[in-house]
Amino acid sequence: MSVTTPATPTAATDLSLPRLHLMRVGYLLMGVGLALVKWPLLPQAQTLPLYEGVTLCLLTAMSLLAFLGLVHPVKLLPLLLFESAWKLLWLSLVALPKAVAGDLDAATTETAVNSSLVVVILAVTPWRYVWHTYFRATPTRWR
Repeated sequence: MSVTTPATPTAATDLSLPRLHLMRVGYLLMGVGLALVKWPLLPQAQTLPLYEGVTLCLLTAMSLLAFLGLVHPVKLLPLLLFESAWKLLWLSLVALPKAVAGDLDAATTETAVNSSLVVVILAVTPWRYVWHTYFRATPTRWR
């Protein structure tokens, strides 16, 4: 008697170990990258302009969650989705129109280059699992 595995992953156990390790690469990239760039700014957070301080704290929290994703890659999958969503939105709604208009300044260019690393996150995200877990699955009841 042979046991067959489903064609589409529907549980964390359905993701292969290599796939889980790929996800960990994405979390590691996020965690280390943000730790190197943002953590040194934390001591001066109170002196930053409002939205720079908010962004610093948000990205620092994301780095901490990314490190947690190394241990629980599937449970922290929404973090990869959030990272992909905000970067793709920023690239398409801010950077691309500025680039097309020839209006890219140094700060926007730097942010666009840094944000383009989202391709790594897109590559390590198990999209079939995302589709079946978040879009095709029966929703949780409201009452």
